[in-house]
Amino acid sequence: MKTLASFSTFVGKTFAGWVILFAVLGFFFPDVFKQIVPWIVTLLAIIMFGMGLTISADDFREVVKRPFDVAIGVAAQFLIMPLLAVLLTMVIPMSPEVAAGVILVGCCPGGTSSNVMTYLSKGDVALSVACTSVTTLAAPIATPFLVWLFASQFLPVDAMAMFISIVKVVLVPLSLGFAAQKLVPGLVAKAVPALPLVSVFGIVLIVAAVVGASKGAIVQSGLMIFAVVVLHNGLGYLLGFFAAKAFGLSLAKRKAIAIEVGMQNSGLGAALANAYFSPLAAVPSAIFSVWHNISGALLANYFAGRVDADGKPDDRAKA
Repeated sequence: MKTLASFSTFVGKTFAGWVILFAVLGFFFPDVFKQIVPWIVTLLAIIMFGMGLTISADDFREVVKRPFDVAIGVAAQFLIMPLLAVLLTMVIPMSPEVAAGVILVGCCPGGTSSNVMTYLSKGDVALSVACTSVTTLAAPIATPFLVWLFASQFLPVDAMAMFISIVKVVLVPLSLGFAAQKLVPGLVAKAVPALPLVSVFGIVLIVAAVVGASKGAIVQSGLMIFAVVVLHNGLGYLLGFFAAKAFGLSLAKRKAIAIEVGMQNSGLGAALANAYFSPLAAVPSAIFSVWHNISGALLANYFAGRVDADGKPDDRAKA
């Protein structure tokens, strides 16, 4: 069991490398990996179940203890990234499918890897976890509404069907995972060390499946989509940081919100895009999944060396 836990930790720490590897494998062996496309939703549900196993009551107590900080993070998440996505579709020529995919990933909740990056950045980990939990729970309402509001001009959007899908693939697995903590705590405690392995395995297969199913489109417009993703992600970090600063939050909190805003649950974006739009619309989410783990690690490394103006260590809350 210790060997499995050690391997799982190693895989979790090298997540970006595994995502890149499987994206390349999906590109060069599309016929192998596109067979996974029908299983994308199932894989995402497994990932969400694993997240449910790790969510604690303390995560929600943090919301009660610091509602102002969490509200800023959640509002920034669901305002900055969707509006940035719309702006990018207006200034950069792209097909309706790609535009809908860019907007969809922008309307998704925060990604769980943001919590790890916040820890590495010496930011406020408790705030990051609370924001991720709240945006994830809000996703069944917020994501379909925002996609309908901003993406309907490109492709038809069935907001109600999307709402039902997110409930099934996000809320139900999360709830089951949380319930398992109470019903079989001993078993959950043994399983938790292996969760990074399960999460990475699920995400890399989703990325490889999307890349394999959309190889032709990637060859034709992959560089443009990559440029859009880099801009979307980078501007998300920047605006998230300055939004937190505008409200007078400490450096540790600004780090957390910047990373939270810039990093999306791109696995959810890929699953929804493939289900309701097309494999091409899922490409921005797949590329986002690769890129934000690289950029997040770089930003965390930069942030780790930053301290408050008085030179004191960051006042981050304990995770």
